[in-house]
Amino acid sequence: MIPIASGVRVWIATGHTDMRRGMNSLGLLVQEAFKRDPHGGDLYVFRGKSGKLIKILWHDGLGMSLYAKRLERGRFLWPSSADGVVTITPAQLGYLLEGIDWRMPQHTPGDRRRLADRWDLNRCCDHRFGQRPRLVIL
Repeated sequence: MIPIASGVRVWIATGHTDMRRGMNSLGLLVQEAFKRDPHGGDLYVFRGKSGKLIKILWHDGLGMSLYAKRLERGRFLWPSSADGVVTITPAQLGYLLEGIDWRMPQHTPGDRRRLADRWDLNRCCDHRFGQRPRLVIL
């Protein structure tokens, strides 16, 4: 996870971005389209056309970083392209990176198995060789 300091803003580029772009061309996009300084310490989030891949551009004061995340299932929820650029909180970015609806996050208890159902001692150790059980959450 990206260690986000307090006061850092997260900017989402609405619409889709060509994911072949690298660090330099995304930085240029931030300067030209958003009229922002990519070296200012804020995070800039871009999504590809398919909605399965996002890239995050961030300058931490020492250098520029480019992070990418691809969802195996589903798509990243994205604001409409009419807005141009949207600002979200770092907490909402955390939800976004997990594939959760960052606009209205809700805990749905039916989505997760009970903790007791996720224990599997056979997978965490081999009792035949005298290994001690350890916690493994499936």
